[in-house]
Amino acid sequence: MYEDIRNNKIKTGVIVSIFLIVITLIIYYICMAFDLGVFSIVIALIFSIVTSWASYYYSDKIVLSVNGAHKASPEVQKKLENILDGLMISSGLESRPELYVVNDPQPNAFATGRNPKNSVICVTTGLLDKLDYYELEGVLAHELSHIKNYDIRLSAVVTVMVGFMVMLTDFFSRILFWGGGRNSDGDGDSRSGNPILMLIGLVCLILAPIFGKLMQLALSRRREYLADASAVEITRNPDGLISALQKLDEDPNELKYANKSTAHMYIVNPFKSNIKNGKKKKTSLLSTHPSIDDRIEAIRNLK
Repeated sequence: MYEDIRNNKIKTGVIVSIFLIVITLIIYYICMAFDLGVFSIVIALIFSIVTSWASYYYSDKIVLSVNGAHKASPEVQKKLENILDGLMISSGLESRPELYVVNDPQPNAFATGRNPKNSVICVTTGLLDKLDYYELEGVLAHELSHIKNYDIRLSAVVTVMVGFMVMLTDFFSRILFWGGGRNSDGDGDSRSGNPILMLIGLVCLILAPIFGKLMQLALSRRREYLADASAVEITRNPDGLISALQKLDEDPNELKYANKSTAHMYIVNPFKSNIKNGKKKKTSLLSTHPSIDDRIEAIRNLK
C-alpha cells in the first residue's frame, strides 16, 4: 500500500514534468509557425509553467465544474457522514473529504483533489436513492481508497493536462485550416526557429493527445482494482461492494453530465458503453474501467 502511494506521488511529478516539456515544445512550434521570432521560447516556457501550476492546484475545481457538481445539502451531509465516521477510522485518514453531489438518476461516484487534506467525494442523487447502507459504505470506502492512495492527485492532474492538450491541438488545427500560421512573406515558412525543436514540437502536437489518453485509461483501470481491494480491507464486507457494483452496472441510466475527459474517474463507466448487441463487452485498451465481472471476480478471490 505504502509502495503504491509513493509510486503515485512519483508518477505525478513525472507527468507534470513531461507535460511541462511537451507544452513548451508545442507552444514553441506554434509561436514559430506565426513567426514570433526569438521570443517564442520565452512565451512557451511562461505558458507551460503557468498551465502546469494551474493544472496542479485547480484540477479538482475544474473536474467538479465539468461534472456539474455542487456542495451536498445538510441532509445528504448527515447521511453520508454517518457512514464516513466509521470508514475514516478504518482507513486511517485524518481529514474528512468534502461532499459534493451531481443531480442525476444514474448511481455513480468519484473522488478528486490534490491530496487527502484537500479531497472531495462526489456522489450522484441516483446513488443515494438506489443503494442501501452497506452498498453506500462499499462505494465510499472505494473512493476513500483513491484518496488514501493519492489516485485522486494523479487522476485529476492527468485529466486536466490531457484535456488542455486536446483543446490546444484542436485550436491550432482550426487556425491552420483557416489559413493561419504564415510569416510576413506569406509562404508559411518559419525558418528562423530551431528546426529540431520545431520538428519535435510538431510531433508532440500530433501525438501528445493520443498517448496522453492511452496513459490516462491505463492508469485508471489499474487503480480501480487496487481501490476495490482497499475498500474491502477497510469495510471487511466484500459483499456490500459487490452488490453495489452489480447495481451500478445494471442501472440503465446514462449520466447526463458525463464527459469523456473525466469518465475514468467514476467508480463505473458513466456512458454505459459496456453493452453491445445485448452482450457485455470485455475490457479493452480503450476501456476506461475493467469490466464489472472482472472486478467482482477479483473481489471474490480476496475472500
